[in-house]
Amino acid sequence: MKVSIKSFDVAMELKNNGVELEIRDNSGNFLGDLIITKSKLIWCKGRQSRQNGKEISIKKFIAEMENDN
Repeated sequence: MKVSIKSFDVAMELKNNGVELEIRDNSGNFLGDLIITKSKLIWCKGRQSRQNGKEISIKKFIAEMENDN
């Protein structure tokens, strides 16, 4: 898996636009973008736009990751 930051500002606090990560498989095939903002994660599968991406709040993401089930 290859993950790279599409744009990067040094020592930045996440704002509304957040940070966009480009996700590729081990063969270099583009899988999608993961956008991390101050309040949510947005998964944009393939060439899907940010507005059509699947969102989850940071709080809900943490709760799901810490769920023992």
